[in-house]
Amino acid sequence: MYPYHNKIKQRIKNNELSGYEYVDSYKSIKPCLLLYFSTEPKIKPIRKHRFEEYELIIQQMLKK
Repeated sequence: MYPYHNKIKQRIKNNELSGYEYVDSYKSIKPCLLLYFSTEPKIKPIRKHRFEEYELIIQQMLKK
């Protein structure tokens, strides 16, 4: 199994996150949190059931 969320969290810790936004739909994911990174792959979609987890991570990152 590909460690999708572990890789994303590591990229966030490495300060690669450049922005994020909530969208109604992205490909087949509805609704979706899009995470934008400064390195490839530039966009990573997050499904609704993980929103709260990533909101906490983003809040902690913004406090630093």
